[in-house]
Amino acid sequence: MAAVTAPTLPGVAGEEPTRLHVSDYLRWSVDHKIIGVQYMATALFFFIFGGALAMLIRWELLTPAIDLMADGQAYNSLFSIHGTVMIFLWIIPMIAGLGNYLVPLMLGAKDMAFPWLNAFAFWLIPPAGMLMILGYFVGQTEAGWTSYPPLSTLFSGDGQTLWALSLHLLGISSILGSINFIVTIRNMRPAGMGYFQMPLFVWAVLATSIIVVMATPFLAGALTLLILDRVAGTAFFNPAQGGDVLLWQNVFWFYSHPAVYIMVLPAFGVISELLAVHSRKPVFGYRAIALSSMAIALVGFTVWAHHMFTSLTPELRIPFMITSMIIAVPTGIKVFSWLGTIWGGKIHFTSAMLFALSFLSMFVIGGISGVMLGSVPWDIHVHDTYFVVSHLHFVLFGGSVLAIYGGIYHWFPKITGRMLDERLGKIHFWITYPAFFLTFFPMHLAGMLGMPRRVAQYAPEFQTLNVIISIAAFVLGISTFILLYNIVWSLYHGEKASANPWRALTLEWATSSPPPSTNFIGDPVPFPNPYGYGTEAAYNYVESQNKKYGTVNPADYLPAEKSTAVTSE
Repeated sequence: MAAVTAPTLPGVAGEEPTRLHVSDYLRWSVDHKIIGVQYMATALFFFIFGGALAMLIRWELLTPAIDLMADGQAYNSLFSIHGTVMIFLWIIPMIAGLGNYLVPLMLGAKDMAFPWLNAFAFWLIPPAGMLMILGYFVGQTEAGWTSYPPLSTLFSGDGQTLWALSLHLLGISSILGSINFIVTIRNMRPAGMGYFQMPLFVWAVLATSIIVVMATPFLAGALTLLILDRVAGTAFFNPAQGGDVLLWQNVFWFYSHPAVYIMVLPAFGVISELLAVHSRKPVFGYRAIALSSMAIALVGFTVWAHHMFTSLTPELRIPFMITSMIIAVPTGIKVFSWLGTIWGGKIHFTSAMLFALSFLSMFVIGGISGVMLGSVPWDIHVHDTYFVVSHLHFVLFGGSVLAIYGGIYHWFPKITGRMLDERLGKIHFWITYPAFFLTFFPMHLAGMLGMPRRVAQYAPEFQTLNVIISIAAFVLGISTFILLYNIVWSLYHGEKASANPWRALTLEWATSSPPPSTNFIGDPVPFPNPYGYGTEAAYNYVESQNKKYGTVNPADYLPAEKSTAVTSE
């Protein structure tokens, strides 16, 4: 097996380099860094799988008739598994992987609070994914990723039961991981790092973990009732026997709307890190961004019923419309703070920064369409149309996935000790950005014109739009392989990374790339302002750290005019 060398800190003796082999990532480990890579590699595998299913969906929709699938039942199974995989086996585990790798480093800790529990939470994911895929062979899941009864209780095959069991395991994994994050962030911050000295990514992970611990048990309860209806003859969701199908909708969406923020809040944290570092500016409104994450975590539990406007009584629609508008406020605070951060900055258009900026533009479009869907008349008009599909993808792909791409380019040097190829990164960006827009923006138009979602056969007048969407989707799928090639090539041939290639101030960059087994040599000293770029304090802090770690030019942390003066001297 090829070996990857993890050096000690530059200029610091006392610890032998750690040599890790590929096999080390295929077995049980309690090192948070190995667990983080395991999460991310597993998530990338399911991303490829779920993306392949998306390509089959768009191939089928090239024409109004059923061409590729054997029948509508096979198409139903296709989009059901695609949606579930992309949410529960790609975005959520990928975010968990970034959190596992970075949170202890950002806090200056040696590991997570509960290392064994951390490993156990990860090892629930591979069998959960296998259970979901096995559903193809024992009876297809046909009820969509939302799995509304009676479709999920009376008409789907045994794969629907495996689907529910798979989500049970994934929910347990999320709860255990979130408890670990909360305890780690609460108890393992170093001296001198209060809550308002924490990196914003850590704030985002904390808010996300609170949502997971509070919301996921509701999904577990709903799944338990669904399994009992399917295998034990109960009738929780069967009105003919005294059950209520709306019970599933309420409990499922009480989890699933906060689940949107489980996927998006960590992406917000990633963007806050990237914009500050690559524009060399202090974060504008640090406390507002941090506290707005907690506000989203709280208000997110009051908006679930806006997914049910068509099934709610009229007097219940207005309160949920109001809360759906209110939750846009803390998100808007973040957007304006990010714009204030990059305004007047010394922007470096690295691949990471390009994806961060693309997140800003695409997520705002998703946010605008979300406010539209929070309005009762508009939501009823476009309910179950492709407008909803477009909104979902602008939020989750334009939000979470573009942020994940930026995070990969930003933290890949820290994780592997190698730089990703910037030329390939920019090619990846300039193909992904327009392809994403041309894939999902026309769906707004199709939805407003009345094209229903979740159908393989559609009216011929929608074919032109669907051909445009499908061709753009194929290009978007191809663009992913540029990133995968860049990752594999750079692992072996990429330029070696210094401890701090981006000249950042957060603690994960105060150790070698990749870090040694104990993360740090000695106890790291956090900078009071992790985003204080262009300040005298940052210059002095880096100068003191440079005596220990070397390789960083303190003048890079001064304002432009002072930096030039120091360099000339």
